[in-house]
Parts: sequence; structure tokens; C-alpha cells
Amino acid sequence: MIAIDFALARRLALSVVVGQAAVTAICALAAWLIAGSHAAVSAALGGGISTAASLVMALAGVGGRSGSDPQRALRTLFVGETAKVAVMIVLFVAVLKTMRVAPLAMLGTYVATFFVFWVALANVLPPLGGAGGPGPGEVVGRSDRADRGSADVKVEFEARQ
Repeated sequence: MIAIDFALARRLALSVVVGQAAVTAICALAAWLIAGSHAAVSAALGGGISTAASLVMALAGVGGRSGSDPQRALRTLFVGETAKVAVMIVLFVAVLKTMRVAPLAMLGTYVATFFVFWVALANVLPPLGGAGGPGPGEVVGRSDRADRGSADVKVEFEARQ
């Protein structure tokens, strides 16, 4: 069984949003230096779409009081993910219908923002394969509150007879 601190999960999700905004700014600056202002705006729009969708997921799909009930937590996650996809589709349609964009800059920056998510996820998940992994009750990651005994994720195994 994995116990998750939902307040920490929400902070992690919001830090991903901030990271995606930073990657968007860096990509837009690079696009401007390489190809000019049109590419920079396109890059900012592509990254902005991903960042806005992730913000919706962070606010609607993570945290709150959903941690007390597993069904409620899963339902909240699905609602957040559905809202994220809906926002992404609406924003892409709006941008593509109303603007002439540089596709490579827009889609390249959109994809680049996913690396922030993957890096954040890789930093909080336990190692794969079990070798050297956490034991029962062992702390996988620590938050800034770790000095008070709070852990990000604890791995516990239930014995079934």
C-alpha cells in the first residue's frame, strides 16, 4: 500500500506548473533568437497551453479532501484529468483557428514542457525493479517537513493470509 501526502502532491503539481512556465519562457526566448518574434509567440502559445492545462489538473485533480476516501481520490483525479484534456483541446483549437503559428516552435515547446513532468515524476517515484528499493515502512522521499517526521511517500506492505 502506498500512502500519499495529498498536500505535498498538490505542491508538487504546482511546482510542475511553475517549471513548465519556466521552460516555456526559455523556449520562447530561444525561438525569438533563432527565428524571430513570430516563432517566439508560437512557442509561448504551445508552452502556455501545456502549462494552463497542468494548472487545471493541479487545482482540480490533486488534493483537497479527496485523500480520505480512495474512490473519491480516484474520482477527483479523473475529473482533473478530464478538465485538463478539455482545456488543452479548447486552447489548441482556439489558437489554431485564430492565429497563424509556427508549428515547430509551438509543438516543440508544448512537448518540451512534458520533460518537467517526467523529471518531477522520476524524482519522487521509488526505484524500479525492487533491488535496492524501499522496505516496509521505509520513507521513499522526504518533504521540507521531514525533520518533524512527515514523509512524502511511505511504502507499506500488507500481509494477507
